Order: sequence, then C-alpha cells, then structure tokens
Amino acid sequence: MPFIPHTPSEASQMLARIGVSSIDTLFDEIPTSVPTADFSSIPLGISEMEMLRQFSQRAKLDELGPCFVGAGCYDHYIPAAVWDIATRGEFYTAYTPYQAEASQGTLQLLYEFQTIMASLAGLDIANASIYDGGSGLAEAILMAVRCNRQSKNKKVILMGAVHPHYVSAVQTLVSSQGIELHTTDRKAGKTNLDSIQIEDPVAVVVQQPNFLGILESVDEITDWSHSRGAMVVAVTNPLTLAVLKAPGTWGREGADICCGDGQPLGVPMASGGPSFGFLCTKQKYVRQMPGRIVGRTTDADGNEGYTLTLQAREQHIRRAKATSNICTNQGLLVTAATIYMSIMGLIGMKNTAIRCHENTTRLVEKLLATGKAERVYDSHYFHECAIRTERDSKALMQKMLNDQHFLAGFPLGTFDENLADSFLICATEKRTEREIDNYVEAFVESVNSC
Repeated sequence: MPFIPHTPSEASQMLARIGVSSIDTLFDEIPTSVPTADFSSIPLGISEMEMLRQFSQRAKLDELGPCFVGAGCYDHYIPAAVWDIATRGEFYTAYTPYQAEASQGTLQLLYEFQTIMASLAGLDIANASIYDGGSGLAEAILMAVRCNRQSKNKKVILMGAVHPHYVSAVQTLVSSQGIELHTTDRKAGKTNLDSIQIEDPVAVVVQQPNFLGILESVDEITDWSHSRGAMVVAVTNPLTLAVLKAPGTWGREGADICCGDGQPLGVPMASGGPSFGFLCTKQKYVRQMPGRIVGRTTDADGNEGYTLTLQAREQHIRRAKATSNICTNQGLLVTAATIYMSIMGLIGMKNTAIRCHENTTRLVEKLLATGKAERVYDSHYFHECAIRTERDSKALMQKMLNDQHFLAGFPLGTFDENLADSFLICATEKRTEREIDNYVEAFVESVNSC
C-alpha cells in the first residue's frame, strides 16, 4: 500500500479533534517499562538505498536453475494478467465476506469459482474453497462419514499412493473422531484390489494421478467401492481434469466427493505455500459440505444478486451442528485461480496439461537412454514419473542442486525407505527442450561423480 505519512500539523489537528493532549496519551495503558526497554541488541537503522541493496543480494541466493520438482507443488507459467488483476484493491484486501451481501463483487467471483470447479470435477456443486489439499482431504473424509450413515464402522481405505503430507494432515484431523485409516499394498505403485482385506469400508480414497505420478484404475476402484457400500473420495490435480476423466464420471455412479489442491491454477510455488483447497460433491450431499457455498438469486426488483446460500460452520450455527470450523476460504488465492481459469479457458488448460505430459515423457526417455536410470514402475503417468538410479537419491538431488543449480526432483526415500535410490521428476510446460537436455547432462555428470 502507498506510504502516506501524517505531518505534525495533521497529528495536532487529530489530537485536538478527539480531545487528547498527545500521542502518548493514546497508549497510556501500555506499561512504562515497555517503551524504555533495552533495544541495544537491535542494530541502528540504515538508509533505504542500503536496505534495497542488501535485500537484492539476499534475493539472488534464491535464484536457482530450472525446477523439476513436483510432488504436489508445481512450477507452472502464470499469465501476467492473473496477479495484475488479483492485486487490484477491490480483490487484494477481499477476505471472508462477513457482511456478505454487501460484497457482491467478491460473492460473484466465488460463485464463478464454484461453477468452474464443479464443471471440471463433473459433479453438481463446489464450495467456496478450503485451506489446502491436505486439510481438504480430511474434511472430505469427515463429510463422507457423516453422509454414509448406513455404514456400521468408520474404516477408511487409502488406495494406492496417496500424498504422504495429505495422509499426515488426515491423521491429525480425523484421529480423534474414531476413524480408522487403512492403506493398501502399493508394490506396483498403484492400487491392488486383490490385496484388500476390508470388505465394508465407510469410504475409499483414491488419488488420480497418485503421489507417484501413476494413473489409477479409477473406474474399477469406484465400482468396487460402491459395491461394498463405501463413499468414494477422489483426490485430484485440478489441471489434469482438463484432459483426464472427471471424477463425477468414474465407474457407473461416479465419485461422491472430489477434493484437491488448487496450487496449479495460477498460484506461485512460493517456497511451498500458501495455497488453497477445493471440494466438490453431488447435490444430495450438499447439506454435509463444509465451508461456504455462494448462490445466485434475484431480489424483489428482479435484479440479479449473490448471497451466501450455505455456511454451516461454527461461527454461524451451534458448534454441535457445524460441519467444520473452516474460518477462511483463501479468498485471494481463489481470486487468482478464478482469473487464471477464465483467461486460460478449457482449451488453454488442456494444452498446458498436454505439454506437461509431453515434456515429462521426453525427459524420461532421455534419462533412460543414458543407461544410468530406469523407471521404478511400468505404469501410465501424467506429468510425474519415479526414476531409479544406483545412487542415494537424496544425495544425488543435493549434488545436482549444489553443482548444477537444478531443483532436480523429489527424493522418494523420505516417503518410503525402500525407495531410497529413487526420485520423482516433473517437467511442466515451462521446461524447454534445452533445459531438459541440460538436465540430462547434469544428471549423468552427477551420477558419475556421486
């Protein structure tokens, strides 16, 4: 915001108007010991020019080479118009609309966001966003348990390789609710239905693509789950929904709930956050949806308007009846995502997704051709792939960062000790052919000297 100082004359006018003798009088409730505390350890101030010089030098420390890391946070191109519009005053300070109907612009944007997300997911309705992908999955599981009252237990199956950070968030948020989390065998990198012993789960979670980048057999999993009376919770990368089958069309009846992280939609990586989560579902489950829902209506004069149709959270109704304690809808990031999707359109998002897949395929093929790498799993993938070497992947990734300035991938040993020699790579639409070739050269050099 612009720096607008108050002159001594303006300060005197203000004090005279409110009948106070000095600025210090406004803060007389603060103990006298505080203003006279010893601040000798704090260095003296410097000039604005010197401050800018120091911060410019520090900023250069963050200037690394091309990013080939994915694992839930992706280096996508963001059109300049996205944040140019999102940081306008009308949007930049927009937060939760407590006087909702007075914030028609904010409500309309959230309504457009809901419409787009529901369309991408192939489901009836979406809420006005949630915190992030991990907490979104936890909310989806809690919602599924509330909806599936016919189930006699609270056993939830996490199919295949669900993002480990999401699993950690879920364990934290649902453990006190008596919900049991069960993981499946993922030796092949994806779900093996034949290995599942639980016959009557309350809900089944499947990530598409899964954490290892592999495409799951979602139609088969969805029908298997529904045949056992379980709700199906889909975890998706929203960009993939431009090319992959929508969760609402999985199997014969479709997934019941879809959630995920919206970071790929115009949100910068920003060292890992912040981001926002989304949640979509079928109309019949809308009363159990957490957070808020914006609706469109007409007033007494026939004018179109927007309103908070549903906000069953603890700040508005009795806590015992609230569906969640979600206290923010990540408004600014949702604003950016809505602008991004509006600018890109379905065709633009589809072209971006296809380019990501093509770049990752090109990178994988070139790595395999070196004879120093192999794929961990022989399965279809979208824009991430697990690669195995004869080196410790964490040490290899660090060496490529230190020596070649590549953010080279995600060491899978931090996720599974059996994959200490493997790492996950991702090449988004931003990666050029030259960057891919340079990566392969750096990889060979690092493997040979590691």
